[in-house]
Amino acid sequence: MRTPPTISLLHDPRWRGAIWQVALAVIVGFLLWEAADNAMSNMRARGIPTNFDFWNRTAGFDINQTLISYSAVSTYGRAFWVGLINTLVVAGIGIVLATVIGFVIGVMRLSTNLLARSFASVYVEALRNIPLLLQLLFWYNAILVPLPAPRGSLSMSSITLSLPDTATLVVSAIAAGAAFAAWRLSLRFASIVTALGVAVALMALLFGALSFVGQSGGGMLHFADHLGVYLNNRGLFIPEPQFGAGSEWVLLAFGLGIALSLGYGVYARARQMRTGKQSPVLLVSMCLLVALPLIAFEASGRPLAFAFPVLRGFNFQGGMRISPEFVALTLGLVLYTAAFIAETVRSGIQAVAKGQGEAAAALGLRQGLTLRLVVLPQAMRVIIPPLTNQYLNLTKNSSLAVFIGYPDLVQVFAGTVLNQTGAAVQVIAVTMVVYLALSLLTSMLMALYNRRMALAER
Repeated sequence: MRTPPTISLLHDPRWRGAIWQVALAVIVGFLLWEAADNAMSNMRARGIPTNFDFWNRTAGFDINQTLISYSAVSTYGRAFWVGLINTLVVAGIGIVLATVIGFVIGVMRLSTNLLARSFASVYVEALRNIPLLLQLLFWYNAILVPLPAPRGSLSMSSITLSLPDTATLVVSAIAAGAAFAAWRLSLRFASIVTALGVAVALMALLFGALSFVGQSGGGMLHFADHLGVYLNNRGLFIPEPQFGAGSEWVLLAFGLGIALSLGYGVYARARQMRTGKQSPVLLVSMCLLVALPLIAFEASGRPLAFAFPVLRGFNFQGGMRISPEFVALTLGLVLYTAAFIAETVRSGIQAVAKGQGEAAAALGLRQGLTLRLVVLPQAMRVIIPPLTNQYLNLTKNSSLAVFIGYPDLVQVFAGTVLNQTGAAVQVIAVTMVVYLALSLLTSMLMALYNRRMALAER
């Protein structure tokens, strides 16, 4: 029996590669250690803080928009959380709105309607070729500068909610029943009858049955005589909801409505796959999401009140304030990112073979159903990877808020806190870690969604 030849460790490719990797890691670690030690020595020599002792010291400055409690006597750590939450709010709202607008514009780019296609093309080519910073400055000045001072605020009547009267409920039920029957029985002109029935039911519920004969009252919406919404150059002031005892039952009913809607959707999908019959998922979900919280609201004694803004001195007190800086930043980020998402959606749809749409048309599917059920599910496999990049860009581009004064993480923490404490290395390091973590989390979630949408190998 022949024994395999022995090879020295220095000539073994596996051991030699491991040795070089360990040596490289030691060299890199040594260089990093020397750089950090040199930086720490220079910082101590110049009196620059080298620790995080500043985190629990009093900040001594105000922030004009906070979603959590904060004042000038709060700590620098509290200021960090305020800036982080403001950044997350802008990024979250921006991602949702940019996705909706981007998908709509992307589909319009491929429309057979000349007007829709031309509008989408002009939108994409104009917004994606203008620098984002210029767009933010434009929206900021276009929204903030022309608005009047608080004493000359633009105002709107406040709106209150109540249960509709009996006549309104009867008219809404008849209209909704007619719409459901037309859709279910596939009557002639079923789409027109269904649309009219839903429109009549909603109009009756909101404004009352008498609104069809020119009279007001009886619906869910009631417009009060006093003013509750004010718009001026310091922001949009709206009534602030205040939840009393029993409001948890309303929230529980709303959560139950969501759970039942999702459960009915799963059941309807399984039923359709098994029998081919469709179910009114949208109608049932709307009823569950509206009816259950409304019943709980009335049963618990209407535990909801509103604190209205009141002009006192040179500004309004009470209510909720939405700053113009927030609106300008959100508009700029959403419209700019949506232009790139639209091109991603257009390319994804065009990547689907034309035969897929032709096969769906041969089966009798309408164009809208073909797009929603056949084309878009396949296009999403092409859309998701570049769409992830746009989400990351939107989150990181929110740091431009410093140019229009919106108190995001960069403006509050990497700006004011850094200037007051002098802890540049710590502050910038924390800021970089936060944006890195947000990017990695977004990438992970989109990767999981992409894995779900990926084609299964046979």
